[in-house]
Amino acid sequence: MNIADPEKNLAGFTPKAPHTLQELDIPKSVVADLMLRRLYMEGKSDIDSLGRSLRLSFRVVHSVFQSLREQQVFEVTGMSGNNYSFCLTSAGRELAERRLKVSQYCGPAPVSLQSYTAAVNAQIPKVDLTHDLLRKALSDLVVTEEFLDQIGPALISQSSLFLYGPTGNGKTSIAVRLQRIYGDSILIPYAVEFDGQIIVLYDPAVHRMVDNGNGNGNGDPRWVTCERPCIVVGGELDISMLELQLDANSGVYAAPVQMKANNGILVIDDFGRQIVSPRNLLNRWIVPMDRRVDYLTLSYGVKFQVPFALMVVFATNLDPRDLADEAFLRRIRNKVYVEPCEPHVFDDIFDRLVSEKKLKSEPGSAEHLRTLCVQAGSGELRACYPIDILDIIVSISAYEQRPVEITRADLERAASMYFTRKLGPLAN
Repeated sequence: MNIADPEKNLAGFTPKAPHTLQELDIPKSVVADLMLRRLYMEGKSDIDSLGRSLRLSFRVVHSVFQSLREQQVFEVTGMSGNNYSFCLTSAGRELAERRLKVSQYCGPAPVSLQSYTAAVNAQIPKVDLTHDLLRKALSDLVVTEEFLDQIGPALISQSSLFLYGPTGNGKTSIAVRLQRIYGDSILIPYAVEFDGQIIVLYDPAVHRMVDNGNGNGNGDPRWVTCERPCIVVGGELDISMLELQLDANSGVYAAPVQMKANNGILVIDDFGRQIVSPRNLLNRWIVPMDRRVDYLTLSYGVKFQVPFALMVVFATNLDPRDLADEAFLRRIRNKVYVEPCEPHVFDDIFDRLVSEKKLKSEPGSAEHLRTLCVQAGSGELRACYPIDILDIIVSISAYEQRPVEITRADLERAASMYFTRKLGPLAN
């Protein structure tokens, strides 16, 4: 639930569709290669269809078509108006096969690195946030007024954020909802070109399109209108994920996770438990977080600069002082402690879940569960306990084929299944 409608609030970047090669921001040779590879894959096509596939205007495709036709690469098989149908000649097939050995990419045409950099810089969020708007953005969570007043200023600054505290108190749930504070959408290119290499950026697994695939109106169709990204990485994070990923078979690069998160949020969940050590991760990002630029390297050693315009949220249940030195912690200016639940917050979470799930509950159930959790748990109340215990009760009821009703006996049974017991010496 964003606090504004992203479909009606496109950030300050509206590129016009290029209609000539002079207006295009990538080399003509890149377009020629795309047309060759696409036609090789499809067998035959026409200018209009190729334009739709490559997200390029009819005039641009027609111009490159004429050039390749003069080189006897294309053979015309038909014509409707000024829309030629054509296929590859034998020489064209040989050329396409050679170009396919370099790269197999034949998707939407990329934008230039220069255009991408300008877009990211133009779409840096301008957060106009108040206590009431933040409360609305986190309305499906039970959070205290004090917590809102701590995290609110951190979100306005859009600098990096450390969420730390005991496990099970909602750090990840809070982090993934921070994207809701943005009231606009952004444009993300399908791919970026640099030095003749293509880097695929748009990833439907992490980028949420808001225009149902209809592009961005009358603008450049090489850009996709998306919500500002919120990408979560956990224990699977490896140092290689922070670099360009070259697919040796296709010759195509995939953008690193921080590049995909530009103009949005990147959540490092369970920080300190990744494959990559905290020290290596922090050393990799100490310059980007300070200077707001990153440096990536192509497989043959050429380095280039990209924007690092994102909010990095580190969520951890470890002591930040054990994870990073003072120099790095200084660069993470905002550190917010997510404390264990107060009794009234715990009860509010329980009551809200019971209401949302439409469950019947004996009077005093919240208080009884609270007592059980303090006795059997760590001595602290955690926000995860109510939903975890209630899910166990629902499973028990399904197993016993009876309606779900929260009783003291069910709470005690579920708690005994949820909390571990101390074991005595094990027999040999």
